[in-house]
Amino acid sequence: MKRSAGFTLLEVIVAIAILGIAITVVLQLFSANLRAISVSGDYVAAATRAEAKMREILSDDRLSEKYFSEATQEGYRIDVSITDVIKERTENLQVKLLEVDLTIHWIQGTKPKSMSLKTLKVVEKIAD
Repeated sequence: MKRSAGFTLLEVIVAIAILGIAITVVLQLFSANLRAISVSGDYVAAATRAEAKMREILSDDRLSEKYFSEATQEGYRIDVSITDVIKERTENLQVKLLEVDLTIHWIQGTKPKSMSLKTLKVVEKIAD
């Protein structure tokens, strides 16, 4: 008898098993990349909202010491703290230095996330 050219059943099963493992690995890599893109999108959206709020605060010419918190319709909570820093060095000047500390909070899946921005602004002292 002549042996016919072709693959045995065992060779076909091994080839299918190897192909299945390779496809699983590739799909897991794509899945991890999609999760990473989603997470980075959440951080970019939060950073954009935080920066817009920071610009709004800094545009106020009558900025003073205060603390406030607000919630947005998109599910973000923004906490803002404005404090007078280095008072002893600016007490004899016409200006004071304010530190603006903004923290934005959101929920990603079931985990709470947050991001903080800080800056300083020089403002004129208001006569009492």
